[in-house]
Amino acid sequence: MKFGICNEIFKDWSLADTFAYAKKAGYDFVEIAPFTIAKSVTDIGAAERANIKRLAAEAGIGISGIHWVLVQTEGLYLTSPDAEVRARTAAYFVALVNFCADIGGTRIIVGSPKQRSLLPGVSYKQAWAFATEVFRDAVQRGEERGVVICFEPLAPSETDFVNSAEEGIRFAAQFASPAMSIIIDVKAMSSEPRPVPDTIRGTGGKFAYFHANDPNLKGPGFGDMDFVPIAAALRDVGYDGVVSVEVFKFEEGAEVIATQSRANLRTAFGQ
Repeated sequence: MKFGICNEIFKDWSLADTFAYAKKAGYDFVEIAPFTIAKSVTDIGAAERANIKRLAAEAGIGISGIHWVLVQTEGLYLTSPDAEVRARTAAYFVALVNFCADIGGTRIIVGSPKQRSLLPGVSYKQAWAFATEVFRDAVQRGEERGVVICFEPLAPSETDFVNSAEEGIRFAAQFASPAMSIIIDVKAMSSEPRPVPDTIRGTGGKFAYFHANDPNLKGPGFGDMDFVPIAAALRDVGYDGVVSVEVFKFEEGAEVIATQSRANLRTAFGQ
């Protein structure tokens, strides 16, 4: 397995400094939140995309992909009954695939609870069909550009659409494409009835990305979650992708979060 960290942890840092510190702390990849660069990826031109890729290469670190992809965007919704909204959202996901590939990433993490929860008058079955429609063109573009869209099951406290790894796998499977999968996340999995390691094993390895964090919204090892059995479960299902640190509370500061999270993961994973 390889290890990564999300760049929004390094608030107000330049990308060059972020890449350099992540490398120094022992990470293999940085995961980019596009809103830290621009409100829309369509505002990030070819030269800037090439520069992002160059800065990472100069630091000796990879870019695993992008996440928080609909933050600060307007008029986009995965399960909207409005066909025009769905068309705009579908087109934006194609743009996200292109952006991800252009900066050297291979994974798009789609959580976006505020842009997928059921709207008034929309049934779960309708929402499923709407979201499937929205992703189709992006999945095709992902096949062309070597990018995997990873839909994220989230806790019922965040959204009422796709709340379990099992549901997420079923959603992704209907595309029958290597460019569509799911991500599993420790914080999100902690809402499921089974222990996190059992949920991981229950996926049969049918996921393409992994977020390491604690249910307390801090980094791995900053709370009560034991990552030793999590590491064992990931090995049991044959996962050899990126384990990426994503946190939501930043009071310890970027340096402590990055350094201590990596140290905690090194202890748990033995690497």
